[in-house]
Amino acid sequence: MALKRPAWWSRRSPAAILWLPLAGLFLAVSALRRLAYRSGWLRYERLPAPLIVVGNIAAGGSGKTPVVIWLAAALKTRGFTPGILSRGYGGTTRVPTAVLADSDPEIVGDEPVLLARRTGCPMWVGRDRVAAGRALLGAHPEVDVLITDDGLQHYRLARSAEIVVLDETILGNRWPLPAGPLREPLGRLKEAHLLICNGLLSPALQALLPPQPRVDMVLTPGRFWRLGEPSETCSAADLAGRRLHAAAGIGNPERFFATLAAMGLELSSTRSFGDHHAYTREDLAVPAGELLLLTEKDAVKCATFAPAESWVLPVEACIADAALDHLLERLHGSETA
Repeated sequence: MALKRPAWWSRRSPAAILWLPLAGLFLAVSALRRLAYRSGWLRYERLPAPLIVVGNIAAGGSGKTPVVIWLAAALKTRGFTPGILSRGYGGTTRVPTAVLADSDPEIVGDEPVLLARRTGCPMWVGRDRVAAGRALLGAHPEVDVLITDDGLQHYRLARSAEIVVLDETILGNRWPLPAGPLREPLGRLKEAHLLICNGLLSPALQALLPPQPRVDMVLTPGRFWRLGEPSETCSAADLAGRRLHAAAGIGNPERFFATLAAMGLELSSTRSFGDHHAYTREDLAVPAGELLLLTEKDAVKCATFAPAESWVLPVEACIADAALDHLLERLHGSETA
């Protein structure tokens, strides 16, 4: 299912105000649910391996997937054997399912396939993340730390540490769903163990943030690779002078287009789709001899029908190594909800 951000999320407009009664109800239900777990009315489930949640407080793409890729690699360099869990948004499976590099994204979701390819870690999806975690550990007893892609609000699953990826561009009017994009209020950040900031934060937002460990993240583009022939790569300079089109069905398509522009590429057209968009051949059609540029996440779903001249831009999350130290302290300390 494609998820597209409503226009009223961007500012506190009359259209957004109309949704405030439901937003208040959503906030109250969320707070009661959190209280139910903290008070013991609802029971946490703890897996037999430390678990790190990578999530955010707003609906939309904040950069969680590159952070998960970075975290998996960083843990490996410290001697850990990580496994990754995900709900599998966009997929159809309802039961715990292993994800391989060649798994069908229509079944397991696009992001899980990308994570399996980029990390080489055991990867499982399931709407019940507790069951998925147990299945992963049963199949891979060598795994000694779990990473959950998203799931900050999946309170049933106890966690050892929380990473919140903060991108001010998706916070919008800072009202709760459905009046705004917030799943939880900014005050929730004081419970996180590490804040990773994707992009610059305004002084006004920085003043509202709690004194949690905080690091910056920069998404660095790599070399383009040809869809269908990943060994063939090129630089942005190699594409200069060609007629280029770009398509993105991610949480923040404009960030992808801005990245291409910052690389000096002039785009003849851009096509924005909702997150987890189910592409068709017509969505990606370009005139003969012209090139289509895609994100890695979209490329997972389009390899069988995208134009032959489709090129994919990978990105890497550049995060200071010291960020991992905050998490390792948690892994060796007490667990949290």
